[in-house]
Amino acid sequence: MNEAAAGPQSHMEGLPAPHTDAELAALVGLLTAHRSRIRSVAVGHGRDGHSRVAARAFTAAWQTLGKDVLAVVDWPEEAASWLRPARRLTAQTPDAWVLAGAPAGIAHLVRRLRRSTDWDPARTVGFASLGTPRLVELAGADTVHGLRGAARDGGTWELRRGWTTHYAPAATAHAQR
Repeated sequence: MNEAAAGPQSHMEGLPAPHTDAELAALVGLLTAHRSRIRSVAVGHGRDGHSRVAARAFTAAWQTLGKDVLAVVDWPEEAASWLRPARRLTAQTPDAWVLAGAPAGIAHLVRRLRRSTDWDPARTVGFASLGTPRLVELAGADTVHGLRGAARDGGTWELRRGWTTHYAPAATAHAQR
């Protein structure tokens, strides 16, 4: 039987899969790595159910650490303008941004963020659905250069110079040595 393998994007084209505990832990880990000075974040998410749940889970985990969530902003997959959510995400000047959603909606948002605000993709992390060449294709390599995130298995990914690079979870990487 010839079926396409499920990639890092989702279980259905365009919609993110439910986040995993390993993914959430890796995402928090990216923001709390050794000597990190990140205290405040703004969280943005698409309006699909899995993105909402992922954003809520991250917000709870972040606040449990005694850190600040300055804003939680959502948006529809299709909008006339992405300026309002872009401004809401950047209004309070967070130390970092966290994004959950489908690549198509995120691509619209990050293009607007890049053009109209002081948003920096290198200060942004995303859930697994964004660690895909599809986001680079839709948003443009320069727009997402430096964006990092967590994979469903607890590994990480980064977008640099148009390339999507995935890294194994720390425990797996140590076992391979």
